Amino acid sequence: MAGQGISVQRLFLAFALLYVAFISGCATPSKPAVMANTSLLQGGYLERAAVPNSGTLLPPPPAAGSAAQAADAEMYKATRAYRDGPRWELAKQDAALKFPDVMGTFSCAAGAPIDANTTPRLAALLRRSVSDAALATYGAKNLYKRRRPFAEFKETSCTPEDESRLVNDGSYPSGHTSIGWAWALILAEVAPDRADAVLARGYAFGQSRVICGVHWQTDVNEGRTVAAAVIARLHGEAAFNADLQAAKEEFNAVRTKQLPPSRDCALEAAQLATKLDNAR
Repeated sequence: MAGQGISVQRLFLAFALLYVAFISGCATPSKPAVMANTSLLQGGYLERAAVPNSGTLLPPPPAAGSAAQAADAEMYKATRAYRDGPRWELAKQDAALKFPDVMGTFSCAAGAPIDANTTPRLAALLRRSVSDAALATYGAKNLYKRRRPFAEFKETSCTPEDESRLVNDGSYPSGHTSIGWAWALILAEVAPDRADAVLARGYAFGQSRVICGVHWQTDVNEGRTVAAAVIARLHGEAAFNADLQAAKEEFNAVRTKQLPPSRDCALEAAQLATKLDNAR
């Protein structure tokens, strides 16, 4: 990982290809370039058959012309007010899921640094859970192939460089949100006295996808549902529980050193100061 971030956004395409092969019973396709270095992409905790299937778990996305779709459209329009402002900048940051930088996303909320050097066991736990949280979204993504809001309204998102890829990737549910909410749920167990702050940051992480213009509100809502299903299932895995316990002990030891968080917490607080109250 030294000197180069590893994009989780790029992993989504790899996960999608593998998922299609799995559910179709076909041979696994040749590995995309991003998967060639197995030291950078760890397998998840769950076997394929144990990964929650969002295609079965979730209801269909809002139908065209429905009140729910109208509410999604109104939320999208309302969030355009954040374009180019502080909250927009945080949404751009939240979109860039790259290792090792992404490890610090919850640092301010947790009140301590979270990175591969200071908290290696916690970092490894979070990184390994990415696979399970991401793969679980593709049952519904591939089933419904919902169009993303920036494409629907023919506007630019907060990450225009990703649009050519995202436009062909189903919007429902949000994979970013599934990952972020899964991490928030894990960290709420690692640092239970910081659970409120951690979960609030996890909620905001999902809302960043709406603000960015790459997901509808219902995509984000159901991304959290998928994450909750994944974490519930992970608690039945001995390897996950062992890693979780090790991460708790490690993080408690780090906190006794009173090291500062690895992010600019004053800046993050200012970016989060304006909230979408009607999204709750």
